[in-house]
Amino acid sequence: MNIIFLLAPFSVFLGLAAVGAFVWSLRAGQYDDMEGSAARILIEDDDADGPRPS
Repeated sequence: MNIIFLLAPFSVFLGLAAVGAFVWSLRAGQYDDMEGSAARILIEDDDADGPRPS
């Protein structure tokens, strides 16, 4: 039963850390261009290094 006094504050701290990381990523502009990132994978690079399959 004494372990609850250790785990409860630890879980609250982890939850607050996760919320803090999410707010930090929002302020850093991590989610600004959602459509551009999705379309960027479809663009073929002409200057890609390595051999091309024939």
